[in-house]
Amino acid sequence: QVQLVESGGGLVQPGGSLRLSCAASGSIFSLNAMGWNRQAPGKQRELVAVIRPGGSTNYADSVKGRFTISRDNAKNTVYLQMNSLKPEDTAVYYCNAKGDSPSGWYDVWGQGTQVTVSS
Repeated sequence: QVQLVESGGGLVQPGGSLRLSCAASGSIFSLNAMGWNRQAPGKQRELVAVIRPGGSTNYADSVKGRFTISRDNAKNTVYLQMNSLKPEDTAVYYCNAKGDSPSGWYDVWGQGTQVTVSS
C-alpha cells in the first residue's frame, strides 16, 4: 500500500504565499505522476497541477503564473508553491500519486489540507 501525507495548509491573507508538501511512503516501487487537486465548498474537485517523473508539468489556467509544482524524486515528495493567493483559491487541497508496484498500478489520495485565503 502507498500512503500520502500532506502538510503546509493554513490561513493566509490575499496576496500571500503558502507551500504545500506531500510525502509518499509504503510500497511505492515506481512513482509516476504526482499532483494536486482542490475542492471548494459546493464545487467539484478540480486539477490544480501535475508533474511527471521527467519534470513536465501542467497547470489549471486559474493558477498559471502563480503556483509552481515541483518534486523531489529521492524523497518521493511533491510540493506546491502558491504565490499571490486569492480568496477563490480557498479550498481543501488533495495530493494524488499514481505509480506501479509489484501489486499492480495504484492511484492514491492524501487526506487533504485546508487552504483559506482571507483578510
